[in-house]
Amino acid sequence: MISDSELNVVVVGLGYIGLPTAAIIARTGAKVLGVDVTQSIVDTVNSGKVHIEEVDLDGLVSGVVARGSLRASMQIEPADVFVIAVPTPFADNHAPNIGYVLQAATTVATVLKAGDVVILESTSPVGTTEKVRDLLAQLRPDLKVPGKTGESADIAIAYCPERVLPGRILVELIDNDRVIGGITPRCARKALAFYRRFVRGACVTTTSRAAEMTKLTENAFRDVNIAFANELSRVADTMEVDVWEVIRLANRHPRVNILSPGPGVGGHCIAVDPWFLVHADRANTPLIRTAREVNDAKVDYAIDRAAAMIEAHPGMPVACLGLAFKANIDDFRESPALKVASELAHRFGDRIHVVEPYARSLPGAFDGSGATLTDIDTAIETCGIMIVLVDHDMFKSVPLDERIDKLVYDTRGIWPDQPQPKPRTEPLRLAG
Repeated sequence: MISDSELNVVVVGLGYIGLPTAAIIARTGAKVLGVDVTQSIVDTVNSGKVHIEEVDLDGLVSGVVARGSLRASMQIEPADVFVIAVPTPFADNHAPNIGYVLQAATTVATVLKAGDVVILESTSPVGTTEKVRDLLAQLRPDLKVPGKTGESADIAIAYCPERVLPGRILVELIDNDRVIGGITPRCARKALAFYRRFVRGACVTTTSRAAEMTKLTENAFRDVNIAFANELSRVADTMEVDVWEVIRLANRHPRVNILSPGPGVGGHCIAVDPWFLVHADRANTPLIRTAREVNDAKVDYAIDRAAAMIEAHPGMPVACLGLAFKANIDDFRESPALKVASELAHRFGDRIHVVEPYARSLPGAFDGSGATLTDIDTAIETCGIMIVLVDHDMFKSVPLDERIDKLVYDTRGIWPDQPQPKPRTEPLRLAG
C-alpha cells in the first residue's frame, strides 16, 4: 500500500464538498491537487483562503496549503486516486443532468494509468457510475476497465456519496459512516482502503448501483418527512392552531418524531435528489413526487402569506430575515428563503430590506427590484414588518421587547412568544 506521504490525490470540483474533502485528505499527509474550472476559486485556495463558509474550513485550508499538501489548478495532473465531486443539477423537467460528471471523467481519462482508482462522490442517478466506467473504457481502450474484461482490470471505479450536514462538514466527513459501491467487489475494496485513511466511521461496501440508490433514498426520506411537517403547518394555520406547539406535544409520543416545517426545502440534496428517483420510475414514485410538490408549493404559500401582510399595511418597511437554505451557513442553492424574499422584492420594491449575515451583497435574483441589504439592528429600528425565513442564531437572539410592536410572519418558529397574525388560507395546490 502507498503511504500517506507518497499518495497523490486529485479532487475534481472545489465546491461545498470537494474543497473540504480535499483539505481533509491533505491533512493526512497526502499530496492533493484540487481541480476547478473557475480561476478565482483556484487563486483563492492557492492563497490559503476559502470561498465558502464552513466551520473551521478556513484554518484547515490555510494549514495544508502552507505545508504544501494542498494546491489548486485548472489543469489536471496524474495521480493515484481521482475523486469527482462536481454538481449534478436537474433540468426544468426535473431530468437529472450528469454532464458535469461525464466532463470530469473525460478530463480524468487524459491522465489515467494502470493502478489508479476513480471515485465518484457526486449525488447521481442510479447507473451513473457505470456510465463513467463505459466512458473511460471508450476513451482509454489501452486500459482494462472493470466489468468490461474477463481479466483483472487495470483500474478501479467506485461510487461513495457524501452524507454531511453543512456547518458540520469537517466533522462528519471523518465520523460518519460511508457507503462504498464498486463496479466490482475488487473496486469496492480498493476504494475502501482509500477512505480508511481518513474516515473513522464504518465503511460498508456494496455495488455501485446500490450505493447510488442509497444516497437518493436518504434524501427522499427526509423530503417526505419534511413534506408532512409543511402540510401540517398549513392545516394548523387553517385551524388557527400553533403548529409548533402541536409538533412539540406530538413528539412526546415515544414513536413520533415530526420534523420542523419551514418556507419550503432547499439545498443541493433534499430539494434535488428525490427527482432523480421520480425521473427513473415515475409510475412507482407517487409519494416521493407528491412530497416534492408539497415542499415546492410551500414556497408559494409563504409568498402569499407574506404578501397579504405587506399589502394590508401600505408603505410600511419590511425586513426579510435570511436567504440561506438553512441556518448559519452561506449556501443559497435552491433556497426557499431566497425565492420568497426575491419574489417579495420584485413585488414591493424598496419597501423590502433583506437581512442576511452571510452575504456581502444581494444575489442576482434581486437585480432591478430596489431591495436593499441591511443588518439586523437597522431592520429592527426601521421595519414594522418582519418575515422570518431562516433560523440563523443571530435572529433567534432578538428578544421579545425588541420585536413586540412588529408584525411578524415566522416561517421557522424561532419566536414562539411572538403574537402571530391570522393567515388568509387557501386549499393546497399541487403541480401536475
